[in-house]
Amino acid sequence: MEDKKHVDTVTAAGLLVAFGIIYGDIGTSPLYTLRAIVGPQGVINADVVRGALSCIFWTLTLLTTVKYVILILRADNRGEGGIFALYALVRRHGRWLTIPAIIGGAALLADGIITPPISVTSAVEGIRQLYPAITETQIVTIVIAILTVLFLIQAFGTSVVGTAFGPVMLVWFSMLGILGIMSVAQDPTIFTALNPYYAYELLVVYPGGFWLLGSVFLCTTGAEALYSDMGHCGRKNIRMSWTLVKTCLLLNYFGQGVWLIKHAGENLNDRIPFYQLMPPAFLTIGIIVSTAATVIASQALISGSFTLISEAIRLNFWPKVRLRYPSALKGQLYVPSINLLLWMGCVGIVLYFRESSNMEAAYGLAITLTMLMTTVLFAYYLYIKKYQAWGIVLFLTVYLSIEGSFLIANLVKFSHGGYVSLLIGAAIAGVMYIWLQAFQIKLRLAEYVRIDHYLQSLKELSRDITIPKYATHLVFMSNAARQSEIESKVIYSIFQKRPKRADIYWFVHVDTTDDPYTMEYKVNTIAPDDVYKITFRLGFRVEHRINLFLRKVIEDMVRNKEVDVTSRYESLNRQNVIGDFRFVVLEKFLSFENDLPAFERIIMNAYFSVKGFTTPEDRWFGLDSSSVKVEKVPLIIRPVENISLKRIPS
Repeated sequence: MEDKKHVDTVTAAGLLVAFGIIYGDIGTSPLYTLRAIVGPQGVINADVVRGALSCIFWTLTLLTTVKYVILILRADNRGEGGIFALYALVRRHGRWLTIPAIIGGAALLADGIITPPISVTSAVEGIRQLYPAITETQIVTIVIAILTVLFLIQAFGTSVVGTAFGPVMLVWFSMLGILGIMSVAQDPTIFTALNPYYAYELLVVYPGGFWLLGSVFLCTTGAEALYSDMGHCGRKNIRMSWTLVKTCLLLNYFGQGVWLIKHAGENLNDRIPFYQLMPPAFLTIGIIVSTAATVIASQALISGSFTLISEAIRLNFWPKVRLRYPSALKGQLYVPSINLLLWMGCVGIVLYFRESSNMEAAYGLAITLTMLMTTVLFAYYLYIKKYQAWGIVLFLTVYLSIEGSFLIANLVKFSHGGYVSLLIGAAIAGVMYIWLQAFQIKLRLAEYVRIDHYLQSLKELSRDITIPKYATHLVFMSNAARQSEIESKVIYSIFQKRPKRADIYWFVHVDTTDDPYTMEYKVNTIAPDDVYKITFRLGFRVEHRINLFLRKVIEDMVRNKEVDVTSRYESLNRQNVIGDFRFVVLEKFLSFENDLPAFERIIMNAYFSVKGFTTPEDRWFGLDSSSVKVEKVPLIIRPVENISLKRIPS
C-alpha cells in the first residue's frame, strides 16, 4: 500500500523532481527537431513545415500521451517502471519474453550514450549566433567540459540533482511557452496544422516525405524516460506535469513553424529556428538557459540507465557491479562503473561526430527499437491481466504500425551514423545474452544434494575434537532454491577440501523476486542447534546486505528461543559471549576438465572473462570482509569422458 500511495501521490517536491529528471530529453527536442526536418542545406517549404507540425502534434499525442502517460504508466511494479520492471511482471508466462526485454534494454542504454552529446552540443552551438567566429574545436571542448561536470555530480544522487534541476527546467518550459506564444500571435492560422490531413499530405503525397519521419521522431525520443523514471517521481506527478510540458512544447514548435513559413523559399544554412524566435537582446540569456536545460536533458537517460542496470543485475541480465544508494529514498541509486562507461561513450560520440547535425543521424534508431519492445511486452501484460482481446489487438496494430513506420524511416540513417548506436546496443545486448545464457547453463548442470543425507556426518564433524575448530558459526552462501538442498560444492568444501568443523552450520540462499521491494525470509530448521537453512526473498531493487539481514534473523530466532548462539568455548560461554561467525563464499572458475559443446564453451569463456572485472561475490552480498573466506572451486560442468590413457611397463 505504501508503494501504491507513493506512485499515486501528487506533491510539490515530486513535481519538481519530475521536471528536473525525466523531461530533459523530450523537453529540449525543440532545439533540433524542426532544423533536422528542414535540413541545414534544405529550402524551407511551407507545406513541409505544416505537415511536420501535424506529425509532431500527433506523435506527441498518440505515442507520448496515449501510449506512455495514459496506458503504460498503469503497468507499475509496486511503483517502479521501465522495460525491465515490465518484463519482471510478465516473465513467468513465457521464456521468449527475454528477447524483447534484452533488445529494448540494450537499445535504451545505447540511447543514453547518444542523448547527452546531441542535447548539449545543440545548445552550445547557439553561441555561433553571438560569435560566428567560434571554431568547431572550441565548441567540442566546451561540450566535453559540461558533460564531465554532469557525470561527476551523479554521485550525489538523483534527489539532490533533481531538486536542483527542477527550478531550471521550470524556467526552460516557461521560456518555451512564452517564445512560442509571441511567435504564433503573429499568425494564429498556424494551428490549422493540427489537422491530421497535413500529416497525411507530407507522408503520402509529398515526394520523399515518408522518410522525414526519422527526423519527426526526434520530438518524442525522451518518452521512454517517462516510464523508466516512474520510481523516482511517481505516476500522478508525471501525468500532472506532462500537461504543462506538452503545452509548452507544442507552443514552441508551432512558433518555430510561423518563423519558418515566413522565410519559405530560403535556405536554413546555420540558422537554428529555435534561436530565431528570441529577440536579439534576449539571445545571450536564452543560450545560457538552453545549455542548462540540455545538461538536464542528459540526466533523464543517465538516471534511467542506473535504474536499468540495477534491475538487469537482479534479473541475471548483467554482471554484478557495485551499486551505491546516495539517499534513503526508494529508486535513488548510483552505479559508478556505468557512470564511467557512459561518460567515456559520450566523449567518444562528441569527438567522432563533432557537430549536432551529424549526431542527428545516429539518434533515434536505437530508441525506436526500445519503444517497439515495450509495446510487445505491454501487450503481453494486457493479455495476462485478462483484458479484452480486441483491445489488445487494436493496441498492437496501432502502435506496431506507428513505431514500425518510425523504425523504417530511421533505417535511412544507418549509413550516416545510425550504425554507431546499433553497434553500441548490440555490444550491450551481447553482454546481456552471454550473462543470461551462462546463468542458465550453470543452473541446468549444477549438482544439488539433500542436506539430510549429510546431517549425521555434519553432526559427527562438529563433535570431532581432533579437527581444529574452523568457526563457531559457519555460514555458506548457497544457490540452491529448495529448502532441503545445497550444492554438492558446499559438501566438497566442508568435508574434502579442508574439513571445516563448526558448532552450527548455516546455509543462506537469496531468492530475487519479481516484486521490486520484497524483504522476507524463512528459516528451515534441519537439526536444532546444528544445521539451519535461511532463504531471503529480496526484490530486484533491494540491495543485498546479507551481513545485516542475517544478524536481524538470528536476533529474532534467539528471541524466540529457536537457537543458542553463545560461544561453545566454556570460558566464553559462562560470560554469554556470542560465538564468532565466518562466511564462506565459493567462487567458481572454469575447470580445464570440461567437454562442452563449442557454443557453450564460447559462452562460458566469455562469461568468466567479463566476471573478472565485476564486483567480488562477498562484496556483492554485503558481507564483512574481515570474516569472509572466498574459496575457489572448479566449475566442472561436464567432465571429459572416455579418456584414452594406457599404462605401459616401467
